[in-house]
Amino acid sequence: MSNEIKETDYQIIGMTCAACATRIEKGLKKMDGVKEANVNLALEKSSIKYDPEVVTDQDFQKKIQSLGYDVVMEKTEFDISGMTCAACANKIEKRLNKLDGVDKATVNFALETVLVEYNPEHISVPEMKEAIKKLGYTLEQKKENAGEQVDHRQKEIEKQQGKFIFSLILSFPLLWAMVSHFKFTSFIWLPDMFMNPWVQFALATPVQFIVGKQFYVGAFKALRNKSANMDVLVALGTSAAYFYSLYLSISSIGSGAHMVELYYETSAVLITLILLGKLFEAKAKGRSSEAIKKLMGLQAKNAIVVRDGREMIIPIEEVLQGDIVYVKPGEKIPVDGEIVEGESALDESMLTGESIPIDKAVGDAVIGSTINKNGFLKIKATKVGKDTALAQIIKVVEEAQGSKAPIQRLADVISGIFVPIVVGIAVITFLIWYFFVSPGEFAEALEKFIAVLVIACPCALGLATPTSIMAGSGRAAEFGILFKGGEHLETTHRIDTIILDKTGTVTNGKPSLTDAILAEGMDEKEFLTLVGTAESNSEHPLAEAIVEGIKEKGIELVASETFEAIPGFGIQSTVNGKQLFIGTRRLMAKQNITVQEEKLAKMENLEKQGKTAMLVAIDGHFAGIVAVADTIKETSKEAISRLHSMGLDVVMITGDNTQTAQAIADQVGIKKVIAEVLPEGKAEEVEKLQKAGKKVAMVGDGINDAPALATANIGMAIGTGTDVAMEAADITLIRGDLKSIADAIFMSKKTITNIKQNLFWALAYNCIGIPIAAVGFLAPWLAGAAMAFSSVSVVLNALRLQRVKLKV
Repeated sequence: MSNEIKETDYQIIGMTCAACATRIEKGLKKMDGVKEANVNLALEKSSIKYDPEVVTDQDFQKKIQSLGYDVVMEKTEFDISGMTCAACANKIEKRLNKLDGVDKATVNFALETVLVEYNPEHISVPEMKEAIKKLGYTLEQKKENAGEQVDHRQKEIEKQQGKFIFSLILSFPLLWAMVSHFKFTSFIWLPDMFMNPWVQFALATPVQFIVGKQFYVGAFKALRNKSANMDVLVALGTSAAYFYSLYLSISSIGSGAHMVELYYETSAVLITLILLGKLFEAKAKGRSSEAIKKLMGLQAKNAIVVRDGREMIIPIEEVLQGDIVYVKPGEKIPVDGEIVEGESALDESMLTGESIPIDKAVGDAVIGSTINKNGFLKIKATKVGKDTALAQIIKVVEEAQGSKAPIQRLADVISGIFVPIVVGIAVITFLIWYFFVSPGEFAEALEKFIAVLVIACPCALGLATPTSIMAGSGRAAEFGILFKGGEHLETTHRIDTIILDKTGTVTNGKPSLTDAILAEGMDEKEFLTLVGTAESNSEHPLAEAIVEGIKEKGIELVASETFEAIPGFGIQSTVNGKQLFIGTRRLMAKQNITVQEEKLAKMENLEKQGKTAMLVAIDGHFAGIVAVADTIKETSKEAISRLHSMGLDVVMITGDNTQTAQAIADQVGIKKVIAEVLPEGKAEEVEKLQKAGKKVAMVGDGINDAPALATANIGMAIGTGTDVAMEAADITLIRGDLKSIADAIFMSKKTITNIKQNLFWALAYNCIGIPIAAVGFLAPWLAGAAMAFSSVSVVLNALRLQRVKLKV
C-alpha cells in the first residue's frame, strides 16, 4: 500500500431507510484499501477514503450496484473540433476514460461528438475540456438548442470560404506571373509590379502563414504523434517553395534583376487549391446528426396521465411504466403502451412507412409518436424513455452511424510512406551535391534539395481524389443522384446486393381506388355516388383514395344527411335517404347483412393481390365491394430488371404481411421477399446479409428505414420520402425512380476508374520527376511548373466525368 489516501463521494439512489445506508456502509468498509466509509441517508451520499493503488472508483460503483443500489452518473455530450482521422477519436476516448471520475466516454467520429458518463463529484466539465485541449483538440458542450449547433457549423464553413476567397485574390497575380514565364504565353500582358520579388513576397506571405496556418498546425500534431499525413506534405512543400523564394529575394537585393526562379506562386496556389478541397469536404461532411434531431422531433413533448385520481399534464420524460395515459383524437401517442379503453385508427406511417392507418382496439399495442386519428384512447404505458420504439430506432441509427469507420483515402495512405522517403531522398541529394558534386556550394546543394521537395509536392496527389469526386458527384446530381460524400462514391461500386423497401420505394406509397364490384342489379353511377359521398366525410386515407378515384371517373358527389365513423369496423352514413354501411366483414355481421359466398371469395381474391377491400351495404342489403391498393411505380419493374441484368441480387423488405408483399414482388419480378419486419428488424436483416459477405445497399423512404439505411454499406433514400430517411442515407435519389439505383452504381464505377487514373499520373510525375531533380536537370521553378502541370492534367482528366452519359 502507498501512503497516498484519496477521498471520493458518490450520490446514491435506491435507499429507502437507515438499514439501506448501514448495509452500503458496511459493504464499502469491507473492501480492501478502504480506510473509511460513511453513508448519509438524508443527503443520499457516500464519502469514502481509500488507497488508489488498491481500489478504484469503478470498484466502488460496482460494489454499490452489487448491493442493489445505484450511483448517479451524469451524462454530457460534446462537439469535438480538430479531429482528422479515426486515430484522433481513439486518442480522445482513451484520455477521457483515464480521467478520475469518468465512468465511460464514447467518441462518435462520424458525428464528431463524444458522450461522457461521469461522476460530477469527481470531475467537472471544464476539467475534461482542459485535458483534451492539451491533446490539441477542443470540446464544446452541446447546447439544448439544436439550431445553435447548426449555426456553429455554418459559421465554420463561412470562415473557410472567407479564407479561400482571401487566398484566391492574393494568389491570382502570382499565378499570372508564373504563366508569363512560358514562351507560348508571351502575348499575355503582365504589369511590371507583379514581377517584383517583394510584391510577390507581400502577396504570398499572408497566404503562407495566415491561410496556411491550419496545415502547419496539422503537420505539427501529426509529427508529434510520430505519423505523417497530407498536412505534413503540404507544409513541407509550400515551406520549401516559400522560403527558397524568400532566400532568392534577399539575395537579389541591389541587383535590380528579376529572377524567374522565384516560385512564390507555387506555394500560394497550392495552398489555395487544397483549401478549396477542404472547403468542399467540410460542406459535405457531418449532416448525419440531422437525422437524429428530426427523429427526436417526432416525440410528443407532454402527456396527460392519471395519478391519484387526477388528470395532469407532465413532460414525457416523467411518464412512468404503468401510468394510464389519455390520448385525444389528433394527438401523438406519447409512449409505447397497450390500449385499456377506446377504439381508434392509428397513423403509424412515421415509424412503419405504411400509409394506411391501422385500426386498434382494447388489448392492442400502440407505438409512441404515432398519431391517434379519430378516437379517444386510454393507454397503459409499457415502455417509456429510452425503451420506446422510437428511442430504440434513434439508438440504432446512432450506433450504426458511429460504427461506420471513415474510409482512409489511398492518397493519405501513400503520403504516410511518401513523406519520409521524399525527405530522405532530398537530404541525401543535398549531402551528395554539397560534399561531392559541388563541394562547399551550399546554395547549389540547397537548390537541388528544394527541387526534389517541390517536384514531390502533393498538389496532384492531393487533387487526384477530390477533383474526381467533385466532377463525378456533380454529374450525378444532374441525373438526380446526390452523393453525400466522396467516401460513398468510393463504396457504391462494390455493392452486390440491393434491399428495397416496399411502400414508397417499389410502390407509390399512396393508396388509390382499384376495383368496384357491384351486386346484381346495382347501378354503377348510383353506387359510386352514394359510396363517394359517404366516404367524403371521413379523414381516413382509404376514404380519401376512394373519393379521389370516384371523382376521377367524372361522378359528382352530393351532401350526406348523417355520418358516423365506427372505429375498427368502418363507417355509417345516410345519403339521399339511403342508409349505407361501408367496412369490414365484422361490420356486415354486426348489422345482420348477408353477403353471398361468391362475393366473399372475390373479396379474398382482391386481398391476395395486396389490396384492401371493403364491403358496402345499402338499406340493409349487400350492394358491392370497393378495393384500394398502393399502386406500383411505373418504372419499378424495368428498374429491377436492369439491376438483375447487372448481376445484382434484389431483395424486398417490408412491415406488411407476407401475402401482400409477395403479391407486389411477383408483379415487379423480385424473387426474394422479407415480410412482417419490425422497424428495428430491418437493420438486423441488413447485418445478416453483411455477415454472409454481401456488400449491401438499402433503398428506402420512411423513418423506419433510417436504421437500415445507416447500417448498410450504402444507404439510398428515395427523394420523395421523409427528410429523416434522406439525412440518414448516404445517397438521395431525388427523382424517386428506382432506375436511379443502377445509375448511381454506374457513376460510382466511372468515378473510381477516374480516381485511379489520377492517382497513377500524380504518382508517375513524382516518381519520374524526383530522380531528374536529384541529378540536377530540373531547376526549382521548372519543378514547380512540372508540379503545376501535373495538377492541370489531373483536373482535366477529372473533368471528363462531366461528359459521362448514363446507360439506357
